[in-house]
Amino acid sequence: MGATPSRLARLAALAVAAVLLLAGCGGASAAGARDTTLRWGFALPTSWDPVTSSTGNDINTLALVYASLTQLDEQGNAGPGLAESWSYNGDGTAVTFTLRPGLTFSDGTPLDADAVRQSLLRGTTQQDSLLKDQLRTIADITVDDERTVTLLLAAPDYQVPNLLAGKTGAIVSPAAFTADAAALPTAPVGAGPFTMESFVPESRAVLVRNPGYWNADEILVERLELTAGTDPSSVVAAVQTGALDVATITGNQVAQAQAAGLEVEVIDSFGVSQVDVHSGLEPLTDRRVVDALKFAVDRQAIIDVTQGGIGDVAYQPFPAGYVAHDPGLDGVFAYDPDRARALLAEAGYAPGQLALTVTAPAATQDRAELVQQQLQAVGVTATINVVPPGSSTWQQEVYLGRRAQFALDGTVGRESPVQNLTVVYGAEGLMNTSKVATPEFLAALDTVRRTPLDAPEYPAVLQEAVRLGVLMSPSFSLATTPRIAVRSPRVSPLPHFLSQYRWEGVTVGERT
Repeated sequence: MGATPSRLARLAALAVAAVLLLAGCGGASAAGARDTTLRWGFALPTSWDPVTSSTGNDINTLALVYASLTQLDEQGNAGPGLAESWSYNGDGTAVTFTLRPGLTFSDGTPLDADAVRQSLLRGTTQQDSLLKDQLRTIADITVDDERTVTLLLAAPDYQVPNLLAGKTGAIVSPAAFTADAAALPTAPVGAGPFTMESFVPESRAVLVRNPGYWNADEILVERLELTAGTDPSSVVAAVQTGALDVATITGNQVAQAQAAGLEVEVIDSFGVSQVDVHSGLEPLTDRRVVDALKFAVDRQAIIDVTQGGIGDVAYQPFPAGYVAHDPGLDGVFAYDPDRARALLAEAGYAPGQLALTVTAPAATQDRAELVQQQLQAVGVTATINVVPPGSSTWQQEVYLGRRAQFALDGTVGRESPVQNLTVVYGAEGLMNTSKVATPEFLAALDTVRRTPLDAPEYPAVLQEAVRLGVLMSPSFSLATTPRIAVRSPRVSPLPHFLSQYRWEGVTVGERT
């Protein structure tokens, strides 16, 4: 098999780094060591323990310190991670993973088949685990030998290799959670590309390269300083001055970043913005009101005004081109203010009689104000509730507190499309604040799980589940949200993966 372009790029970066190191021309410090510190401006995870992490976005940071059993390639397909291979039994009710040899956790303990068994079972049993729903497919786990572990499934489920490619499959040291599981949210112990050196909640984390990581040869950053809480309006300046090397910006900041001489990368992702509608709260108990809101929102205007024109209108939680995307849903809730007004009138609301609260994170207040105007245009009086910044303030208000009627949210996607559908539309889904799902949708999900990913009918059965979820749910999608990264010219181009930020092959040049 030939090397992919990204693989070639990584190999080239490795070769350049090796040449610089051997030639001693990489800007060696007085101590003779080259500064390969990368300063990343991003959000801190809600928890450094994958079992208690409460948002999908956490995978970007959890993946710094944990390795998963599998990992996704650039197209979103499951590939080897800690496990170098896997195979299903004849009826899809068991999947056997073979681990790479010689794996260890950052605490020095062996990462073997029994450690995988203990780590995954903890996610199914720990009282405060937020992975129980995702791991419900696992009935039991057996250790076949030191490197071979078999997951016995409750029913046929061919999604498991994808399911375990992210947070759900992040393997935690049993020695660590046996000794003190309560310490993990601030002191992670995994087998990822970095280990934690220090952590200040709500502020920053400092991580150093883990030479024991199974893919350590491709990690060229020796030290990664993760900083949270940078004011979005000053992110570009922070990268320009060297306070940060890489950060995420909005589409409206692209021109500013380029004018400052910085590099900008628009990275296709699973990300889709959406509105979480809680149909258990008045006046959203009336489906006509909910449908009116879907037609009242001008998605393209949101993209143009708040995303700098970057992104596509979305009516489902998957981007076009991905296997789960159903083209038949395109335009299903296309902007139609007249239809919105008619539905509101049918529900008994004259213009100005319906009021609701739009809940939004502080960083997207501009989007909230635009949506407020759009709702006003169809006769809905909207009040904005801004949730202050914080690693878990949004989760407490919207997901766990379930106090929001109409929340401007977004999904970063999940490694398995069924997992994403479960999170967004499932009866216990984190983002399904209504906590209801139809039997037809749940049955369609079950059909997807039972269908091998290489079966000819797989795309059709998957897209049918997406269609049922979209039409069933009171929540609705708005736009795709590519990751837009600004980086200093001293940092080499970033790998482009749909699911998360990754750092393989990334190099850092000398500071000036």
